[in-house]
Amino acid sequence: MSNLGENIKKLGFGLMRLPMKDEKIDVEQTKVMVDKFLDAGFTYFDTAWAYAGSEDAIRQALVERYPRESYQLATKNAAWINCNTREEAIAQFETSLKQTGAGYFDFYLLHNLGESRTQFFDKFDMWSFVQEKKAEGLIKHIGFSFHSTPEELEEILKSHPEMEFVQLQINYADWENPAIQSKACYEMARKYGKEVVIMEPVKGGMLATPPESVANLFKQANPDVSVASWAIKFVANLDGVITVLSGMSNVEQMEDNLSYMKDFKGLSEEEMKVIEKAQEELSKIDIIPCTVCNYCAKVCPNEIGISGSFTALNQLILYGNKAAAQHQEGWLVGGHGRKQASECLQCGECEAVCPQHIHIIEQLERVTEELLDK
Repeated sequence: MSNLGENIKKLGFGLMRLPMKDEKIDVEQTKVMVDKFLDAGFTYFDTAWAYAGSEDAIRQALVERYPRESYQLATKNAAWINCNTREEAIAQFETSLKQTGAGYFDFYLLHNLGESRTQFFDKFDMWSFVQEKKAEGLIKHIGFSFHSTPEELEEILKSHPEMEFVQLQINYADWENPAIQSKACYEMARKYGKEVVIMEPVKGGMLATPPESVANLFKQANPDVSVASWAIKFVANLDGVITVLSGMSNVEQMEDNLSYMKDFKGLSEEEMKVIEKAQEELSKIDIIPCTVCNYCAKVCPNEIGISGSFTALNQLILYGNKAAAQHQEGWLVGGHGRKQASECLQCGECEAVCPQHIHIIEQLERVTEELLDK
């Protein structure tokens, strides 16, 4: 197996959630965060063409202020966003080079593969494009980020052995989650000898403020460290990890992450047992037992986004963050061309085919009342 992360510390600066000021990225605060990050010996920065203003901000905060060889910069190509031709997809790469001013990218990713999005990278043959740019020296390492099933991940890895790494959503809450399948996707990547960049280790900030019963376990085990630190260290402890991306939004979050990752040596058996107890505690919470098999979607005459609605409601149940759950419902339902739970015809076709025997109509009513406020 390769070792892309040999000289990279296990904390990466995710640039999707940079600090804001007057509805724009606060470049000055970002500079402070960049300085602290590099001063602590960390070097990996992750942006994307699709992160509004992020590439421009990191040019000002990092590229124009530090020697190019002192850091690694990753960005991404989202060929499925407003691209009708190969030329339009390729133009994203040129735009990223211009916006970052980086000269080249250490890591370049095909962004958010899975489900209907993969076809665009195939249609525009972006696979050969990134190999060409690597041969030209404009990309050092090629890979892709992924949100879907381990089976689909295997198909991509079989078809494209030239990909050097995979970026996956992994955290202790999603490790056994049938909707995300973090563990299975991680194991699939490692089966094919790929190193992994980890995204969403704190699940968009939710594992910084988990359910009280979970937070108490961590606080009792070590009251001197943040609850979020357990989530970061859980994934940093995995084999074959290049780095763990943390989308830090202020100096305080940066300082917290640096405090426990600067000298990270791995988790002890005792610490792993605490995380296992936290996972067990999460499993006790009464969530909808949907496995996202989507048999229901195949028979629904009104194309309701059933599994997406249930995933979003489960997020509300687990974390109590209604805004985040509504955002997820918007993406998993409307973003995938499905109708909202409130438009259910209550015909019962879905319940007849559900392997988990979920009372789907009843749960969709719950989504409508608790999540959609209708």
